[in-house]
Amino acid sequence: MPGLDSLRRRLIGTPLPTSAHHEERYSNAEALAILSSDALSSVAYATQEIVLVLGMGGAAALSFTLPITALIVALMLIVASSYRQTIRAYPHGGGSYRVSQQNLGQGAGLVAGAALSIDYVLTVAVSVAAGIAALTSYFPVLDPERAPLCLLAVLLVMLANLRGVSSSARLLSLPTYLFMGAVVTLLVAGAIQTGLGQLPPLPAAEQQRLLEAAHQGSQGLQAIGPLLLMRAFSSGCAALTGIEAISDSVAAFRPLEWRNARRVLVVMVLMLALMFSGISALASQSGLVVQDNGPTLLYQLGERIFGDGPLLFVLQLATLLILLLAANTAYADFPRLAAFLAQDGFLPRQLCSLGDRLVFSNGIFALSGLAGLLLVLVDGSVSRLIPLYAVGVFISFTLSQAGMVMHWRKLRDRGWHARALINGVGAGITAVVDVVLLVSKFTQGAWVVVLAIPLLVVMYRRIRSHYDRVARRLRLASELRLHLPASPPPGGGLPTVVLVGQLHRGSYEALCFARSVASDLVAVHVDLIGDHAEALSEQWRRQLPDVPLEVLPSPYRSLVDPVADFVHRFEQAHHKDRHAFCMVVLPVFVTRHRWENLLHNQSTLRLRRALRERGTRVVTTVGFYL
Repeated sequence: MPGLDSLRRRLIGTPLPTSAHHEERYSNAEALAILSSDALSSVAYATQEIVLVLGMGGAAALSFTLPITALIVALMLIVASSYRQTIRAYPHGGGSYRVSQQNLGQGAGLVAGAALSIDYVLTVAVSVAAGIAALTSYFPVLDPERAPLCLLAVLLVMLANLRGVSSSARLLSLPTYLFMGAVVTLLVAGAIQTGLGQLPPLPAAEQQRLLEAAHQGSQGLQAIGPLLLMRAFSSGCAALTGIEAISDSVAAFRPLEWRNARRVLVVMVLMLALMFSGISALASQSGLVVQDNGPTLLYQLGERIFGDGPLLFVLQLATLLILLLAANTAYADFPRLAAFLAQDGFLPRQLCSLGDRLVFSNGIFALSGLAGLLLVLVDGSVSRLIPLYAVGVFISFTLSQAGMVMHWRKLRDRGWHARALINGVGAGITAVVDVVLLVSKFTQGAWVVVLAIPLLVVMYRRIRSHYDRVARRLRLASELRLHLPASPPPGGGLPTVVLVGQLHRGSYEALCFARSVASDLVAVHVDLIGDHAEALSEQWRRQLPDVPLEVLPSPYRSLVDPVADFVHRFEQAHHKDRHAFCMVVLPVFVTRHRWENLLHNQSTLRLRRALRERGTRVVTTVGFYL
């Protein structure tokens, strides 16, 4: 439809050729903005969640804010050291899925893939919900519209990512650096005011009154015990989410990729540790209290330090923007992870396809839909999402680092013992933390993640089993000369085009039908990737030399446009004949179960609709029963 196509071009831009893919890389400054936005933005709510949980134990429990922060910062440095190893060992991208699969086996890889998939969806939901919370803290009148605002934010971030890497990099750089500048300014101003005695803590009586009001009617813990501290630590571990993003996306850096990725990782972790520690220190010094769905901790700090002036507005604006755009870390990594799983046959093949702007558009749409649904279910509440958060990412941390230990043991190059020790320590500590997270968050919602991971693994295996069964069903002997039925008698039949993706039993049966009714038969293959056409042409010459094969280049990875243009030329060439019609034959799969339709025929359905919209009157599908 021309109107929809025009709107799409305005929103996401004109298509980019496949040859431009190598140009779509991050500089180090852009990578820090895009790949670190999730981790850096977590300082806006990580300390707040610690204080919120500790507040359930009364004013005395708030004194544990700094020890818990110090423990999380130490964990942060350990995990970052481990991922520096991963980046060097996997210079083309060392995500937990690939590392676990190659070193621990397929099952571990699928668990890591499922855990990360859940965490990426939660990353979008938490970041967007926290961003809208920053907005409603400054404009309380907007609080009732929290869920619609969250959906609007997801839509905007989705459109930014559909435009592609370079466009999103330029868009994201300013908010990230604005946020870092605003927080550092807050910390410096807070330290100066504390040193001058201008930032006194809340009186103990006032603090206790606010805590009692915050937890009035709740069944929260009243005693400072191990479970309370574990829950506070678990909530604060949200600060570690996003650290793995750089190791997942090494291939997105400019050369020398692994070296630039390690540099950005070091800068990111140092900035994260500085801002997280500073906010916790100011919160502890000020004795501030947080209420669920009330003003955020960062807003309260800004109001006390900056006053109700322009600096407070800049802080809240920067917090809003980076939290909305922190979801971009998930948008950078979830579609790539989904593409890896799809290449291995564990998700629908459509997730491998690059869109018009050289991004995995189908993965972006899937992530947006899942995150939007989750935000509606929790009404945009950060506190309802936090118990689900971080469990999945720590499972992937543990599997990835354990996989790296096995990698070094297999490689056994010089100095492998030290590298294996670093990753082994990381694996052990993250495993312990994961147990703590599960125990402390299980009844608050972590059971959902524990249930979802095995369900996803079962789904992955069923999809892979289906694809393997289909591959066996379609397989043709590669050296077998194929014979087609006789052509119609002279004067009969229609000029016919058959679309061919691969030469297998399904396409062979479509060719058999076409030969039986065609006066002039040509097979057409669209070269979407650029590395399959030569092998197909060689196989075609060997097995079906009697049928001409036309290979259509598609520099913009479009299936519809090259086929539609070829069919138009084919119809014009035969229009002078007495034939009033030309026929296009499309092979389709007829599946056994309805859900399997999601795994097949999507391109065929889209192509059939496009051909009919462009005036092709006879479009025939030939079913192959699976």
